[in-house]
Amino acid sequence: MSSNSFDVFIPVVVMIGIGAFVYAFTLFVSSLLAAKGKEQGSYNDPYECGEEPTGEAWSMFNVRFYVVGLIFIIFDVESVLMFPIASIFRKMTELGYGSYILVEFLIFIVILVCGIAYCWRKGDLDWVRSYRTSDSPASKRIKKENN
Repeated sequence: MSSNSFDVFIPVVVMIGIGAFVYAFTLFVSSLLAAKGKEQGSYNDPYECGEEPTGEAWSMFNVRFYVVGLIFIIFDVESVLMFPIASIFRKMTELGYGSYILVEFLIFIVILVCGIAYCWRKGDLDWVRSYRTSDSPASKRIKKENN
């Protein structure tokens, strides 16, 4: 092998060197700027943006927050997948695949609409949700016991 075959790796080695230097430099600067010892008193407290922590660290969160967050992420990612299709649609139309792309895109939209309709119908988009509905088995049993 000639020495010219290794010339293609020079940019990779330079980038690894720059990355190692930046890593070592930031560690050095942070060791200079970091607080020394435990003279602060609250060194092991959780970071609360400069505020004194109040209450318990373990608090109950409403599960609805996570459900709405997951639904948002799912539909947000799905909508981001529409942009590549829209950007190549004109080119695909010129190649004769426009109707195929349009049908696939509409099927994708129908699946999204069905998904959001299902979440809406199920009540997952309501922030405050009533768990007792008039047609639930528990409410029918309570009505029967009261009569």
